Amino acid sequence: MKDLLFTVEKDIAKITLNRPERLNAFSVEMIDLWIHALEHVRDSESIRVLVIAGEGRGFCSGGDIKSMQNGQGFLHSDGKEDLTSTALARKNAIWKKVQRIPLILQEIDKPVIAVIHGFAFGAGFDMALACDIRIAAESTIISESYVKAGLVPGDGGAYFLPRLIGVDKALELLWTGKVLSAQEAKELGLLTHVVEDDKLAEFLDDYVQKLSSGPQDAIRLTKRAVYQGLDMNLRSSLDMISSSLGIVTELEDYHEGIRAIIEKRVPTFR
Repeated sequence: MKDLLFTVEKDIAKITLNRPERLNAFSVEMIDLWIHALEHVRDSESIRVLVIAGEGRGFCSGGDIKSMQNGQGFLHSDGKEDLTSTALARKNAIWKKVQRIPLILQEIDKPVIAVIHGFAFGAGFDMALACDIRIAAESTIISESYVKAGLVPGDGGAYFLPRLIGVDKALELLWTGKVLSAQEAKELGLLTHVVEDDKLAEFLDDYVQKLSSGPQDAIRLTKRAVYQGLDMNLRSSLDMISSSLGIVTELEDYHEGIRAIIEKRVPTFR
């Protein structure tokens, strides 16, 4: 079996991390397949929503710690394991492989949902933080566990956490590696929804269907406006969103939405 499964059903894409025997820790094959799948989603006009999940007992344990012993286990830029001891080789391996994932995720302008169960540790949780929405089963536990292995947060934690929960809380989680329950993580603002374990699949399906049946151009332009607005001043953000308004008001979804409001019915965007 492949270390990562990628499926597209109608207009819903799903990426499943598939190394349950290693708690879905990253492998060379997993990262390569992940990059290719994300690029396909990014470039596809027919895919409306992407779901990222993990097979087995949990979402993802991050890096394969056992393979990192003696400096091994970092992904080399040519797709092989980097067994060298040079810092530059390890940096390049991480930059050209693992860190491509959050960068490509940032380029995807359609909704990306992480569905988390069991656990999400270290880089595994960072990958969830790179998604737009995080839906977790009630029994899930999470941790920015890098510090316990003497590591720094190499996959986006130092970027995403302070933007979500503030600098002090981010540093505390990164410095201590504290394990949080799903409810604690939600209260901090790290999870969007926490759902009873046996209702997770049903909740996810309903959530995804609502997004996939919505006005797609408006959804994608809104996502761009939110993320790009984080790095803009108010004037630039308003200027960009006024351009988006000009575009969407020429589209059929806008006219259908207006008709539905006037006629007091549910719009039929599909």
